[in-house]
Amino acid sequence: MAVKIRLSRTGSHKKPFYRVVAASGEKAVQKKFIEILGTYNPCSNTRQFIIDKDKFDKWISLGAKPSNTVMSLVKKQAE
Repeated sequence: MAVKIRLSRTGSHKKPFYRVVAASGEKAVQKKFIEILGTYNPCSNTRQFIIDKDKFDKWISLGAKPSNTVMSLVKKQAE
């Protein structure tokens, strides 16, 4: 079973809010996930991105593959 770290959309119409989740690669984006790793709010003035670095590193070490969007957000936060 391939685990992916990706964004799961929540929030209302025209007000998106995303969770950064570890989920099975076979499941749809809005379906069940294994663990919440953080949040991303693109509508705030500062585009708030919060991630638990310890959980993220744990899933990476277990072989989870982050999506391109999550990887770019993590790299921007590290700068």
